[in-house]
Amino acid sequence: MRIVSICPSNTEIVAYLEQTELLIGVDNYSDFPEEVKKLPKLGPDLSIDIERIVSLQPDLVLASLSVPGMEKNIEGLDAHNLPYIILNPNSLEEIAEDIARVGEAIGEKKLGIEKSEEFRCAIEMYREKALDKEERPSLYWEWWPKPIFTPGRANWLSEISELAGAYNIFQTEKEANVKTDWDEVKKRNPEHICMVWVGVKEEKMNPELIKKRPGWSDMTAVKNEHIHVLEESLYCRPSPRLLEGLSKLTEILDELQ
Repeated sequence: MRIVSICPSNTEIVAYLEQTELLIGVDNYSDFPEEVKKLPKLGPDLSIDIERIVSLQPDLVLASLSVPGMEKNIEGLDAHNLPYIILNPNSLEEIAEDIARVGEAIGEKKLGIEKSEEFRCAIEMYREKALDKEERPSLYWEWWPKPIFTPGRANWLSEISELAGAYNIFQTEKEANVKTDWDEVKKRNPEHICMVWVGVKEEKMNPELIKKRPGWSDMTAVKNEHIHVLEESLYCRPSPRLLEGLSKLTEILDELQ
């Protein structure tokens, strides 16, 4: 099959299925695994070059609605009668379901089921380990600094927090994406701050900016120097690579307990 992926998390699901050789084009932000960097780039995920996709003559396009504004891409695919499926998971279970769904869509149904179960088993392993932890530190995940956006209960990072033996201070909010402010974060006083600014490489994130926010110097996480600059590619994409992010987070928290 000839497959086009127009979202990084979709590309990473194909990689988890070990089928990257089927990919003939990807969006500009797809950067994993290494071999996809050589594929034709079809534009940023919010403004995909549909005409370019048409020229590649794909058998299937893996589309997404994970970011507001991606609806425009779907309209373009419909206008050109291109075959596609839409992935838009929020939970780890929905990611597992999408692994199986993509497997079936590319003609590898058995493989898709096997890999989705492999993903679930890895999650369950972390869940069992987390049950043995007596203390559960509080985490504040910062997706964007100004205005502040952070994941709520419906987002996978609340699950990742729990699997690492901690909890997300904004799991009290039912939405997947929560807009808040500096005062509210200060009031909730997290023990750890996880910086994962969407679309920003970790080397460009400066934890010193966090310390300068009004009143934040009194926050437990800041006092204890528990500000973690993490790879947004391992935490902000709904893909199987969240397992790698979970492993790193677990190690960090275990070392500081």
